[in-house]
Amino acid sequence: MLPTVRAILANPRYTGHQVWNRQRTDHDLIDAANTTLGHRDVTRWNTTADWIISAQPAHPALVREADFIAVQHLSTARETAPGRIYLLAGLLRCGVCGRRMESRWARRRPAYRCRHGHTSATGPMPGRTPNTYLREDHVLPHLPALLLRLTHDDPDGAEPMALIASAAPLSPADAVAHLRSEAISLTYDPAASSLTADTPRAERITIG
Repeated sequence: MLPTVRAILANPRYTGHQVWNRQRTDHDLIDAANTTLGHRDVTRWNTTADWIISAQPAHPALVREADFIAVQHLSTARETAPGRIYLLAGLLRCGVCGRRMESRWARRRPAYRCRHGHTSATGPMPGRTPNTYLREDHVLPHLPALLLRLTHDDPDGAEPMALIASAAPLSPADAVAHLRSEAISLTYDPAASSLTADTPRAERITIG
């Protein structure tokens, strides 16, 4: 019974709307070290930001829209093991290859990485792009400044500190909640040590 309830609360179709593009098919190399082996089709789940949802209900709803959204907010902080919580799980993309960064516990703290499609099954390759790593504690202190840029009109390009001085105190938790509620992803550029929001204004902050 519990798995059934969990499935209903996780599937937006039960709000009565039609949903497309929840999954995609990637064509991955069977062996990056031997391209003659060709590709294989791998089905992966898209993030909620990539879903296409009908504007009007398509069938009777089992779950109210407000309840569905509330449940998604409750389950966004990922805990893969007792005490290991990733506040930014699913929010970060790699600026090198565009893939979603995966959560990883490193040196007793939450972090995120991207292996650019490589796995332990593929051996080292000459010239291979190094993995991208990002510690969560390097990001969180800068998120209030990003939140201000996302929620304030800033036609003159005011600096984050100027905005912070004129606004009510904000916390990293406020920023994370806003990113999730608005389905905003952040692209991490390791060369520039920056995060850029996938919004029309492409708000950007430096975290280095």
